[in-house]
Amino acid sequence: MSDKSIGLIELSSVAAGYQVADTMLKASNVRLILSRSICSGKYMVLIGGDTAAVQAAVAAGSQAADGYLIDQLVIPNVHPEVFAALGRSQLAQANGALGVLESFNVATLIQAADAAAKSANVTLLDIRLAMALGGKAFATLTGDVASVETAVKAGRMVLSEPGVLVNAVVIARPHPDVYRELL
Repeated sequence: MSDKSIGLIELSSVAAGYQVADTMLKASNVRLILSRSICSGKYMVLIGGDTAAVQAAVAAGSQAADGYLIDQLVIPNVHPEVFAALGRSQLAQANGALGVLESFNVATLIQAADAAAKSANVTLLDIRLAMALGGKAFATLTGDVASVETAVKAGRMVLSEPGVLVNAVVIARPHPDVYRELL
């Protein structure tokens, strides 16, 4: 399966989360990226696949949410760096500046990370979604200073529009220990 798009459903019930994940996976040919409880007693289901399949799965999952739906999202043509950062088990090679995008919600953070990756030549290091973060999410990225500044600006714009921006920073020359803390 070639992942081109991402679909996300966030729910206010853990039990509904399991049911929605099952419905989404049975509704269409998609791959489960994440399915787990998140802070504040919510549940998140994140899938990948071709755009039509992801749209169909999210539509089916949203219908099965039975009143527990908080948010849903489909991002077509996601930058490959987003998939890499979501599934990364080891930190990518960090070199150059460090950018951090922080959001009050998961869905918009994924959109911001995608916009950042598409706007400049950067490497997404990690995307952390609501686990032990009080429901917040953040993404880290690296590259030359100008590219990281461009990428963080693009991500900041995505997060600012709906008012979910917590913070966005660029550190031009981070101490090596700062990168080690990202693990």
